[in-house]
Amino acid sequence: MPRKPHLPVKTCATCGRPFAWRRKWAKVWEEV
Repeated sequence: MPRKPHLPVKTCATCGRPFAWRRKWAKVWEEV
């Protein structure tokens, strides 16, 4: 099983749950 590099994690301001970076969110990552 390949090891993925550690991805940045943010906490959702709405639900408070942590979520990891996704490529589809790359352009809006600073806004979430």
